[in-house]
Amino acid sequence: MCGFTGFIGEVNNASTVLENMMNQILHRGPDSGGKFNEGPANLGFRRLSIIDLAHGSQPLYNEDESLVLTFNGEIYNFQTIRDDLLTKGHIFKTNTDSEVLIHGYEEYGTDLVKKLRGMFAFVIWDRKNEKLFAARDHFGIKPFYYAQMNGTLFFGSEIKSFLPHPNFTKELNKQALKPYLTFQYPVLNETFFKGVYKLPAAHFMTYENGKLNVERYWEPTYNAEERPLEKIIEDIDDVVRESVAAHTIADVKVGSFLSSGVDSSYVASVLRPDKTFTVGFSAENFSEIDNAVELSKELGIENVNEILNPDECFGDLGKIQYMMDEPHSNPSIVPLYFLARLARQHVTVVLSGEGADELFGGYDEYTDTPNMKKFKSMPAPARALASIAAAIMPNSKIGGLVKRAKMPVEQSFIGQARIFEEDESAAILQADYNNAPSVADIVNPYYKKFQGHDDVTKKQLLDLNLWLVDDILLKADKMSMAHSIELRVPLLDREVMDVAATVPTRYRVNDENTKYAFRKAAGEALPEAWANRKKIGFPVPIRHWLRDEKYVSHVRAMFSSDAAAEFFDRDKILALLDSHVSGTTNSQRKIWSIYMFLVWHNEYFVKQ
Repeated sequence: MCGFTGFIGEVNNASTVLENMMNQILHRGPDSGGKFNEGPANLGFRRLSIIDLAHGSQPLYNEDESLVLTFNGEIYNFQTIRDDLLTKGHIFKTNTDSEVLIHGYEEYGTDLVKKLRGMFAFVIWDRKNEKLFAARDHFGIKPFYYAQMNGTLFFGSEIKSFLPHPNFTKELNKQALKPYLTFQYPVLNETFFKGVYKLPAAHFMTYENGKLNVERYWEPTYNAEERPLEKIIEDIDDVVRESVAAHTIADVKVGSFLSSGVDSSYVASVLRPDKTFTVGFSAENFSEIDNAVELSKELGIENVNEILNPDECFGDLGKIQYMMDEPHSNPSIVPLYFLARLARQHVTVVLSGEGADELFGGYDEYTDTPNMKKFKSMPAPARALASIAAAIMPNSKIGGLVKRAKMPVEQSFIGQARIFEEDESAAILQADYNNAPSVADIVNPYYKKFQGHDDVTKKQLLDLNLWLVDDILLKADKMSMAHSIELRVPLLDREVMDVAATVPTRYRVNDENTKYAFRKAAGEALPEAWANRKKIGFPVPIRHWLRDEKYVSHVRAMFSSDAAAEFFDRDKILALLDSHVSGTTNSQRKIWSIYMFLVWHNEYFVKQ
């Protein structure tokens, strides 16, 4: 796990400029650094040593040094690829997983990425042909950003690394704010920095003679295979155990994050690390520490835990948003930041449970709510009467229920968060920020590709393309790397996906439970109570914080600022805050989303 940055283009004092860019991502690789400067090409690297500690420095070269590599991530099947390359005559200088990429590109060309199992973002520069090849892993576990401006191509693990370059123009992308207010994360391919883009998951990029080309090389899909449930459970358990084993390859200490949920519990029970790590809050129902301690004792391992201080959490929001590169209002980024800090005091690598919900159908939103189930099970005459009542009272609870029941999934589901409705965000935004892609503009291209699948599968596929990449995995990478710790996700793996893709929908989500078959498989390693626990997530007491004047005063000051007036109708967002503080409404997530954007903007556009 490391970080890289670089650019293709002419600039005075290129080596010094690159060094300044590398310093922006020192947290990603505090162990060592390296750089390549030749003509228009400038590649910089920061290393966190994990495998082959003595010989893994980058940039790496092939035999005749015609190719140069910088790479962030881990390749879990590198030994198999290495063996094949050795038989074909390639000469290796190190035992790192990194080196298979450069020899693999020589041998397989762009088909290399189809052979890889792992989390990765990398760049290879062809010195002879002055051609760049770059790629991002299948699920988007590792970030990759790029930009073309002022005659220069920028690329790197974090946007902040572009800022010191004299040819980089820092400008806010006005179209990004409105969708963010609905989705809670930066959902557009163009980031909050105008002209800076994410290389999407499962894509590679080439750059030659000033021309940029981006192509998709893989796509998640589902093709259910009918077989006995017992066989499905066995297949899941086998692939999870194999994946956990593959993800433990390291020459440093490995631990595991542990909540009370089935995913991290399953990973920890298979891994059996020396230590698991958990954080929580002292407020009632906002801690999973007791459950984590109990399971750790049952597994015979140590749980290292910490009760978080709300003052410190609130005080570090600026650091957190700075590390995220773009505004992000999922409250769980806060405890995740401190969890990574805690774990880094003991280990260099941690395993976590991300990915199982999307692959195996773990979210409650994949099934109908109890009220929706009741409505759909009503006799036709009763549903007709309810529809009449809904027409008379469209804004009532029954009106909303009937409206949602009649909506196709393509209109009702956009992912695991829906903070502001589009008319609500339009009402509080200044005119310049209302000209943005609609929710339909964002989700419809994906839904068109999912035609022919059932609604549950459509929801999973949408989450795999949007929510997982730009919310779950983005915060996992940025919050772990903020503390120089490598986070691995063994449940989000190509081999695991191959098994998940064959599970029939009724064994993913049914009336008994979400993630049904996966939970049964987890029961092979866990006590039944843990295998069947409902998903809690990272509980964060923002509702309490936003009714405590000690914290509300900071929010109110930000909402009242001139900076806020640039984006929002200040009277309206202050009224939203006051209504929540008084208890008239519960607008915690809306307030938090606005506040996190303003905190982020302060870090990148006011302070700098």
